Amino acid sequence: MKIHSKEEELLSIINSFEEGKHFNTIANKIISGQRIDNDEGILLFEKASLGLAAVFANYIREKKHGDLTYFNRNFHIEPTNVCVFSCKFCSYSRLYAHRDEGWQLSMEQMMNIVKSYDNKSITEVHIVGGVHPKMNLDFFCDLISQIKQHRPALHIKGFTAVELDYMFRKAKLTVEEGMQKLKDAGLQSLPGGGAEIFDEEIRQQISADKVDANGWLKIHETAHNLGMHTNATILYGHIENYEHRIDHMNRLRDLQDITHGFNTFIPLKFRNKNNDMSYVPESSIAEDMKMYAVARIYMDNFPHLKAYWPMLGRNNAQLSLSFGVNDIDGTIDDSTKIYSMAGSEEQTPTMTTEELVMLIKQAKRIPVERDTLYNVIKNYSAQQKEFDTSLN
Repeated sequence: MKIHSKEEELLSIINSFEEGKHFNTIANKIISGQRIDNDEGILLFEKASLGLAAVFANYIREKKHGDLTYFNRNFHIEPTNVCVFSCKFCSYSRLYAHRDEGWQLSMEQMMNIVKSYDNKSITEVHIVGGVHPKMNLDFFCDLISQIKQHRPALHIKGFTAVELDYMFRKAKLTVEEGMQKLKDAGLQSLPGGGAEIFDEEIRQQISADKVDANGWLKIHETAHNLGMHTNATILYGHIENYEHRIDHMNRLRDLQDITHGFNTFIPLKFRNKNNDMSYVPESSIAEDMKMYAVARIYMDNFPHLKAYWPMLGRNNAQLSLSFGVNDIDGTIDDSTKIYSMAGSEEQTPTMTTEELVMLIKQAKRIPVERDTLYNVIKNYSAQQKEFDTSLN
């Protein structure tokens, strides 16, 4: 294998770490573009220092994307927090039996949200919420159709596999039939929520009554086969261990090998406020950064790694850009409540485009506005040079 100067520099840095010599095999795999295996992924979690993991992850990040860091202009619609399921980690939903404690938006209210962005440069609407038995497949097909009729160019990303599984079963349709119906209505991509942890024993303890791992993967595979792109998530930092994390990522990596339909992997930090798992301490910031780093190293066939800034907070999302992350989501708005209700750093999660651009520039990265499918809308590299000059 021919070693170039950048690779030589990487090996030199690795060997400067006390534990570096134990990771030469992983280093050589990374340099040559080979895939690390499950045991090596676990080894990184258990034995690699945070600094060494960052070196590996940042090397891969810069090999794939250089300093480019993506964001988009989006807003969220959360149709309801009323839900038929009772996930123990959830601070957001209200059981259908106690639906008076929650909210349920009408079609008119949701369309009014869409119309409130008519004069703004928004490229995506993200629709996700609880599983309400009266908000069925036909209801959401109607919503999607109305959004498309009102604003045809707006990309509609919507519904977790948990919501979709319930919709399809209630409508007595196969996954293929249900996904085709939503696509025909105007749905264009899926978010990655509801994956949680795929391990069957852990899933039984934290979210026993909703779609299982195979069901989640089947829905995303079907979307990919219909030409739709999707995202994938992991909920980490609760009762799982490193083996469970690697098993989860391995199942996603295997499906990506087949379909190539995933755009982005998004590690989601467990938050312990106002839920049935409040006794579980939250992961440290160091553990969060290790999660991002190992994910970037392990998920070699995922183009992008995203840090969801409303969950981490702005400063920690900025920090994650040194641990393999190349996307920090979008402008969003303060209507998204899923993480604020669980005690996230951002209680009113909204950032202007200017604030997002500045946050990325301060981390010495180049902001790039993208659409949902990572087509570049605006590259801020010229402005980055001006920003760097102003700091000197």
